Amino acid sequence: MVKNSVFGDDKNPPDIERINRFLNRVFLVLMLLSSLCISYAFWPQKQKAPDFGYMDRAVQLHKEPIQPIPLTVPIHREMVELGRRLFHDKRLSADGSVSCASCHNLKTGGVDRKFRSVGVKGRLGEINTPTVLNARWNFRQFWDGRAKSLEEQINGPLTHPKEMGSSWKKVLKVLRGDKAYRKTFGRIFVAGILPENIRKAIAEFERSLITPNARFDQFLRGKKDAITKKEKEGYRLFKKYRCIHCHQGVGIGGNMFQKFGLVGDYFKDRGKITKADYGRYNVTKKEHDRFRFKVPSLRNVELTPPYFHDGSAKTLEDAVRLMGRYQIGQFIPKEDVVKIVAFLKTLTGELKK
Repeated sequence: MVKNSVFGDDKNPPDIERINRFLNRVFLVLMLLSSLCISYAFWPQKQKAPDFGYMDRAVQLHKEPIQPIPLTVPIHREMVELGRRLFHDKRLSADGSVSCASCHNLKTGGVDRKFRSVGVKGRLGEINTPTVLNARWNFRQFWDGRAKSLEEQINGPLTHPKEMGSSWKKVLKVLRGDKAYRKTFGRIFVAGILPENIRKAIAEFERSLITPNARFDQFLRGKKDAITKKEKEGYRLFKKYRCIHCHQGVGIGGNMFQKFGLVGDYFKDRGKITKADYGRYNVTKKEHDRFRFKVPSLRNVELTPPYFHDGSAKTLEDAVRLMGRYQIGQFIPKEDVVKIVAFLKTLTGELKK
């Protein structure tokens, strides 16, 4: 006698109990296969090391929170030279008295080293001038981050009444009246002299202003004697006091916003609060952004006094002490301050001409 199949036939009805057992077995097999597939997908496999671009293999091995500046970056050389000329051309200002370079002096770390910069007609600016060097790695431009790119940033100082006090109408008239400019713009840009092309040229020049080969970068790349024992200790302390939480990456800053006065009321203690002190709040109008600023880059920091958006710290020692008090709520002993400053001075690089 032939036993009927699991699912029965024309003469015998299906055996429900046997069907359930059969389906349970199928389900278990499928679950097993599924588990094997998932395990394989997550099983550690030998993979090709990720490409970190400019990062040296020695740096990857150390896994340091700071990365060295690449020795070279891709640029449009002819556009850079055009941007260089525009950057230094005082005719772009309302009264022909200042240029971009007046506040961003490339011979003094990309700043003018003044408490406040002086613009057209001797007008005093509202905030300390940040460096233009290595600005290509800033995630935003200006202390309050209101510009998303170097191109967008150019509109600010050019039209600000206390800076260059000019207008695009005046700038176009000046440049279109210059035969050399007409020729150069025509060679680089199909549309010639337009505001967007002027911004592109200046921004390309600014992106070329990198300062590679700092002694600390050499150390990161494996040259152990590039910095002294004291400077190495300063770097250790820099990390110990959590300065590294805001100052890391290629720019050693410039990649986040942070409140000035995390654990202490800096502005209450200083007094005479101005609109510029509100920082990011002036852009977003959100209360949690009051007193928040773009964290400045520490590249070439020994060349760019005075420090902070208000220029209140005259020396690096002052800046380190104030950061300790208002950002981490600690008194940093003098000997530690000296070592941290020694480390900060290893961040001075070479400006490519």
